[in-house]
Amino acid sequence: MATKEAIESGIHRRTLYAMRDTGILETISRGRYRLAELPPLSNPDLTTVALRVPRGVICLLSALSFHELTTQVPHEVYIALPRGSEEPRIDSPPVRIFKFSERAFAEGIKTHEVDGIPVKVYSPAKTVADCFKFRNKLGMDVAMEALRLYRKTSSFDIGELMHFAKICRVENVMRPYVEALL
Repeated sequence: MATKEAIESGIHRRTLYAMRDTGILETISRGRYRLAELPPLSNPDLTTVALRVPRGVICLLSALSFHELTTQVPHEVYIALPRGSEEPRIDSPPVRIFKFSERAFAEGIKTHEVDGIPVKVYSPAKTVADCFKFRNKLGMDVAMEALRLYRKTSSFDIGELMHFAKICRVENVMRPYVEALL
């Protein structure tokens, strides 16, 4: 719950802070609280970012990790935003923003429920294509590992993968690697 929502529900700010200080509530992020007696969050970073940046989409390493398509451990939450949008001011968790064109931003978004909160994450095929697009920032090894692991999944769809490669304008870059894996 957000501080604003609590106040609108009739809970005074001092009461809210007293509940936090006595341990009834725990702070998820600035201005966001949850009951301390609830089971721990399975992925607090993703849920916090989903609440704080409602327009953002989990992408690249964070999406690969979500879909279990990498051995990398992201130290930041990777977020996609459309070009021209204002960057969010988040203290915690650390975030890394990537700007996407409108079409590349809008395609391939899937909403997953994580700890009861809707979290927008790019599909596995879109994420692999994005990794090739940002291969100079992530490393070609990350993109190749993602492609290899995606190939082994039951949801592997070469048509969908090449569709997203075309949208991300990396079709010619990806084609030889995809052909080599088949």
